[in-house]
Amino acid sequence: MPSISVVMPAYNAEKTLKQTVEAITPGVVDEIILVDDASQDNTVEVARELGLHVVVHPDNRGYGGNQKTCYRTALERGADIIVMIHPDFQYDPRRAGDMVQPIKDGKADAVLGSRFLTHRFYNPHMPIWRNIGNVFLSMLENLVFSTNLSEFHTGYKAYHRRVLEQIPFHLNSDDFVFDQETNAQMIAMGFTITEVAVETRYFEDASSISFMRSVKYGLETLEIMGKFLCQRFKIKRYPMFTPKDVD
Repeated sequence: MPSISVVMPAYNAEKTLKQTVEAITPGVVDEIILVDDASQDNTVEVARELGLHVVVHPDNRGYGGNQKTCYRTALERGADIIVMIHPDFQYDPRRAGDMVQPIKDGKADAVLGSRFLTHRFYNPHMPIWRNIGNVFLSMLENLVFSTNLSEFHTGYKAYHRRVLEQIPFHLNSDDFVFDQETNAQMIAMGFTITEVAVETRYFEDASSISFMRSVKYGLETLEIMGKFLCQRFKIKRYPMFTPKDVD
């Protein structure tokens, strides 16, 4: 049986961490790894009380920087399948088993938890401005990447270890656009991606980024698409699209 690890990139998640961990169906995962990004609350103490494997950043490295430590740690500890679950209880942790199943069955290399799979162009649970931006960028990415995914902008993802061993995620941004860079890398390298429908909750303690940071994220996503096209049409080569084992 494959070893399954959940990784949680955490920042000030004290209020929701216990609820998130306890919602993961018992027996689905072998280990939960939490990487704390210099939280200002008691996230680390709560994580240790819950028996999680905890890694602490002395300084804040950003969402992407946190994920880099998450994945390196999971790989070093021998995980075969790695699931990222945010510890803010926004994405339903009970779907972890569904997220890993296509990988266990050999049907996919990676799985995205989609908020738009059951309502393709409008998610009634999502703030309207975020809904519009998500749908617009996802449609554009499908066009650029020649894919047919309902959503690219999810924070609920599962990977087979071979994906994280191949994509040079260490070259990616330390900011929120890290997720879009990994998506582009997987597609450029021919990995199979599938989706699982997930529900999300939007409430006071759930993490969120501001409108202006969302605009920055959108522009950075457009830049990634431009790089992908330059690589595809051999206009310019980017190291981020070269597998780790290829010089």
